[in-house]
Amino acid sequence: MGLFSVLTKAKTATNLSWLQTDMHSHILPGIDDGSPDIESSIGFLKRLHALGLRGSYATPHVFKEMYPNNAETIGAALQQLQTIAEVEIPEFQLATAAEYMIDSDFVTSYQHMQLLTLPGNYVLIEMSYAAENPEIDRHVFELQVKGYTPILAHPERYVFYHDRPERYQRLKSQGCLFQLNLLSPSGYYGAPVRKAAKWLLKHGMADLVGTDLHHAKHMAAIERFVLSGDAYAAFKKNPIKNEELFSA
Repeated sequence: MGLFSVLTKAKTATNLSWLQTDMHSHILPGIDDGSPDIESSIGFLKRLHALGLRGSYATPHVFKEMYPNNAETIGAALQQLQTIAEVEIPEFQLATAAEYMIDSDFVTSYQHMQLLTLPGNYVLIEMSYAAENPEIDRHVFELQVKGYTPILAHPERYVFYHDRPERYQRLKSQGCLFQLNLLSPSGYYGAPVRKAAKWLLKHGMADLVGTDLHHAKHMAAIERFVLSGDAYAAFKKNPIKNEELFSA
């Protein structure tokens, strides 16, 4: 291995150039439990760019009971942020989709209207951390019938799957993609989540990586994990498809 290759690898290992595009974040100002205002959002974007990301998809929660977002509220927040971002970070690409809570309102949404998706009709879904949605298999199937490819957000954080790896395998066999949180292998969310993330990575089940960035504490933890080289080390053996899916 030549000196240039060594230097390139070292540089990649301490930034996010291997990821390039963040496909799960809560950086739109004031519409969910993420960034509270424009100033915070711009600060996060600048720090993500400094870590080597070239773009980010904001994916605010769509959950009627707490965050009743829709195309209008999300679009307005994106336009507000993008107007400033295009001036202050013109080389950083910013776009949006949504993170849908699987509940009865979500069923109505995908049956009767177009969902806010990532490029290629990929839709990001989540469940309550308290219990598995008993209809998750049916929803995965019906989403595919409707022409969507479901991506389950942070499966490593669902404690009800930690002792049931067969459920991970079942969902994968049904065509559901998995998105791991960047911080999960670091222990940020606790030892059980770290163990589950490492199991999924060991078995090559992580398709995508997202920061799931909500606030300044997340941002600081991401910077520490990335700059230490530990983030690259955690994910390097599991091929990640962020660029494959979103390079268009």
